[in-house]
Amino acid sequence: MWHTGSPGDHDGHDDDVRCPELGIEEAATEPAGTPAAGPPAGVEVPRHVSSDVVRVGKRLSYVLRHRPDSVGLTLDEAGWVDVDALLAALAAYGLLLTRAGLDRVVAGDDKGRFAYDGTGRRIRASQGHSVPVALGYAAEPPPAVLFHGTVERVLPAIEAEGLQPGRRHAVHLSPDVGTARRVGARRRGRAVVLRVDAAGLAATGAVFTRSANGVWLVDAVPPPFLTVLDD
Repeated sequence: MWHTGSPGDHDGHDDDVRCPELGIEEAATEPAGTPAAGPPAGVEVPRHVSSDVVRVGKRLSYVLRHRPDSVGLTLDEAGWVDVDALLAALAAYGLLLTRAGLDRVVAGDDKGRFAYDGTGRRIRASQGHSVPVALGYAAEPPPAVLFHGTVERVLPAIEAEGLQPGRRHAVHLSPDVGTARRVGARRRGRAVVLRVDAAGLAATGAVFTRSANGVWLVDAVPPPFLTVLDD
């Protein structure tokens, strides 16, 4: 089924599953069920402490959304993982991060991709998973209009098939034009914003949920509910 590109394309706060500066450029091409290989025997894993929120955020997003097995972790059914287990796993694979450092990444991530549970002992990605999880967000009526940022070159496919989730669990929609425009600007090509008739789609029985960081989620958006906004 068609989708606009990598798993990061559809949310209001996208991520790139590749993180070449952390040595996982090729990992995104492996099947999701491929077990992670540990460090080769006799080879010492390079270790570093990073205060780079963007870089560490990309690594966390990759692990918590797409490949927890890349560091030997398994998410629970709702996408949560124990914080101590996450920090230990990252350290085993070369990224030394303290709990205070993790707190800074979560608080400083401008996309709001990560959330702690009520105890502060577990963490998960707020949405955008390509691994099976049930996030448990309650259905709620959407605003009358939502928005989606993309690029001009994929408009013919969208016109034919609408918005589809691709490898993710849902299509991700932005609450305002500005957010959607920033999402589209992250892609290669001329950014465009689509207006989504969310109220009309909800009236057909489509179920909307909203993630912890304010991204609206829906299974798909058929072409009749989409309009390209003029600049």
